Amino acid sequence: MAEQEDFTLLPLPDQFAHKNWKARKLGYETAAKEFATAQPNAPIVRDFINDSALWKAAVGDSNVAAQGDALTAYNAFLDIAGTEGARKTRGSTITPIVEKGLTGRPAAKAAALEGILLLIELDKPDPVVEELLPLLSNKLPKIVVATLGALRDIYHAYGCKTVEPKPVLKLLPKMYGHADKNVRAEAQALTVELYRWLREAMKPLFWGELKPVQQTDLEKLFEPVKDEPAPKQERLLRSQQAAKEVAAAAGPEEGADEDVEAEEDAPIDLEPEFEAVDAFAKIPKDFEERLSSAKWKERKEALDDVFTAVNHPSIQEGQFDGVVRGCAKSMKDANIMVVTIAANCIEAMAKGLRKSFGRYRSTILASMLERFKEKKVNVTDAIGAACDAVFVATGLGDVEADILEALKNKNPQVKENTARFLIRCIKSTREVPSLEQAKELSETAKKLLVESAPGLRDAGAEILGVLWKIMTDRNMLNHLEGIDDIKKAKIKEFADTAEVKAKWKPKAAPPPKPAAAPAASGKRPAPGSKRPAPAKKVASRPQSPPLMADDPPLAPRPTSRPAAKPTAGLRPPGAGLKPPAGGLQRPSAGLKAPASSTASPRRQTPSLEPEPPATPSSRAPAARTTGLANRPLSKPSTAPPSPPQNPQASSLSAIERQELLDLRAELALSRQNASELRQDKVRLSAQITELQNQNAQLIEDHTRDVLSIKAKETQLVRARSDVEVAEDRGNDLSREVERLKREIARLGRGRGASESDGGGSDPSYARPGAVASSGRSYTSATGRSGDYTNGTPSHYPTASFSSSEGKENIPDLAAHSPSSSGHASGKPERNGDMRPPPPRVERDRYDSGGREAMQRSQSDGVESWKRAAEVTQNLKARIEMMKARQNIGRGQ
Repeated sequence: MAEQEDFTLLPLPDQFAHKNWKARKLGYETAAKEFATAQPNAPIVRDFINDSALWKAAVGDSNVAAQGDALTAYNAFLDIAGTEGARKTRGSTITPIVEKGLTGRPAAKAAALEGILLLIELDKPDPVVEELLPLLSNKLPKIVVATLGALRDIYHAYGCKTVEPKPVLKLLPKMYGHADKNVRAEAQALTVELYRWLREAMKPLFWGELKPVQQTDLEKLFEPVKDEPAPKQERLLRSQQAAKEVAAAAGPEEGADEDVEAEEDAPIDLEPEFEAVDAFAKIPKDFEERLSSAKWKERKEALDDVFTAVNHPSIQEGQFDGVVRGCAKSMKDANIMVVTIAANCIEAMAKGLRKSFGRYRSTILASMLERFKEKKVNVTDAIGAACDAVFVATGLGDVEADILEALKNKNPQVKENTARFLIRCIKSTREVPSLEQAKELSETAKKLLVESAPGLRDAGAEILGVLWKIMTDRNMLNHLEGIDDIKKAKIKEFADTAEVKAKWKPKAAPPPKPAAAPAASGKRPAPGSKRPAPAKKVASRPQSPPLMADDPPLAPRPTSRPAAKPTAGLRPPGAGLKPPAGGLQRPSAGLKAPASSTASPRRQTPSLEPEPPATPSSRAPAARTTGLANRPLSKPSTAPPSPPQNPQASSLSAIERQELLDLRAELALSRQNASELRQDKVRLSAQITELQNQNAQLIEDHTRDVLSIKAKETQLVRARSDVEVAEDRGNDLSREVERLKREIARLGRGRGASESDGGGSDPSYARPGAVASSGRSYTSATGRSGDYTNGTPSHYPTASFSSSEGKENIPDLAAHSPSSSGHASGKPERNGDMRPPPPRVERDRYDSGGREAMQRSQSDGVESWKRAAEVTQNLKARIEMMKARQNIGRGQ
């Protein structure tokens, strides 16, 4: 068995090109380790920079295990090789990285993506994107999916402000028409990522080429993104990192932060590049004549021809003064169709000419704002779109004067539409309004708050709210003074919900230069009197301490604080050798007394104990200038110590000045912080007052609602009581009426029966069962009793009427009649007795007795009728009395 070759003995380039995958894998691992510790100018780094073909085969290695190590080694190489390595290798490595790395194992995919991001970070993104775009036309769907995923990660890391989005946006419609569903899904993910950065501004570049179904699906995917905050760049280019480090080292952090924020807030240019069209040559020559026609159709046709000529994304500059004047004249036309077409022409020209349209603004804008009085929505919408286009072409400062003039119009329709136009301008402007503009707009908006129309009041509150969002509390709280809490709460609500593109940033005052003070103090103590100016300049600075007011030029007056520092080590307390030195310097101190008296009159009196530390340092030069310093010739050693002390005293003074400047800077910072805290306190106090007022209002509303509910409940209880009383009365009356009806019906039936019996019929009309069997006694309704003897009653009861119960009590006489006894028919009686019929004499007597009883019953019936009438009258009287009592009770 042959021995295995030792791959470690081969050079790295040979290992990279070896046929055995193990040799290649070992070479990749070795290269990654060496690149991790090598320097940028190491020979191994230079070799791989010069021979970029090695990396093309390495990152596209056919063995997946070796390819992962190759991608790791390539990333280590890029990290150490820098921009030069990225530029020389990206042309040959990007395609194999996508085809092999991004479609491989997860570890290889992550390393491949990091390599692509490193290639962008080290140089610039445009060449990398140009290498990736041709891969979107690959026949293999997985490569197209990998490319789209790489582009999505690139835009997610670096953002659309660093990576140009236009080339990718133009290719998106083609991706949505791909047959593979994974490609379409990845294209949607890339579109959503671009929408995070660009929002609605990206739609004009590709939206019209999509199908309605695709647009609907994308709109659903855009909904969650709309609520997200604006994204920020997560990964910086090496050039951006260097610029940030330089800015942080060169200046204060506030300025660097402002530059970074300004760069982040810079708009992304998504305007497609269109070729300018010479629209002026296409405008009809007889435009003005046709526009002066008396027929509105001819005027409309003339404007239609102009709109057709200028309706282009980009227009060459020309002499459009006559066209703009004609459109301004058409704004006063009586026909609304003419007005609408004229507004469309202005909108097209403003969008086509862009900044060049600014010179026509004064001719047309005032006429369009005045035409806002039209009540037709389609007309006001067309004019509003034209005004927006004019604002985009000019700016807030240019249109402000016309807007403020239109807000003074008496027509509320003009004022409201103009206010809405102003709100759109403030929201979309990228230039922060100046303090003067903010003041003018705030005063105008405060006038709208007191208008009678609710639309104008809302517009005024929204203007103040949007300005508040842009200008912050520092510049707007003073403009909101005098506004009641309810309106201020509404303004605050508009400020919280407003979406603006500009933000006011305070410019920090530059700190004082620390080198100015030492330069002013000087290191050379000039003896002459020709340099008082620098000292006076330093002394006249604001907030300077009184210690520096009387400083002589270039020789500050010594104080107790700095004097103790340099002399503490030279002359400790209790030293016995210093008094002679002090005595030797006493003449120079005396000679310097007149010079010092000019700075301070109080020092004219001689002092027996002059300040030892200050005398040799500050007054020795003056003694030398007077020529009297030769007096102590016996002690020449005393002169040399004075020159070294002068620089020391001067340097100590410079330190003191530097410390003073630092304290001044700290004081300024403290004052600024105190001012901000006071403003925050005022704002919080206003919020507390507002919340207290709202709470009091809510308590008052709650109390009023509770009282109202209780009052309603009381009314409801009373109404229910009245209903119950009325129902009881109705029931009583209905019962009385029913009883009376029954009584009257009974009386009518009794009278009819009496009349029918009086015609010779059977006089027996009493109810059956009222009489007992033969030989038994009975009791009639009148209380009289009778018995039967041989089948004949001893007494016939008569009908009676009870006034108390209102019922008629009629005995059952039919049971005593011969026909009802049951003997004639041969049937037994009810009690089961079989009785023989009575003899004829008794029958005649029975008949005669029956007739007498019927006569008595008829007379009793008449009396009962009379009694019923009396009872009815009495009941009516009682009802009237009851009504009277109830009315009296209610009145009480």
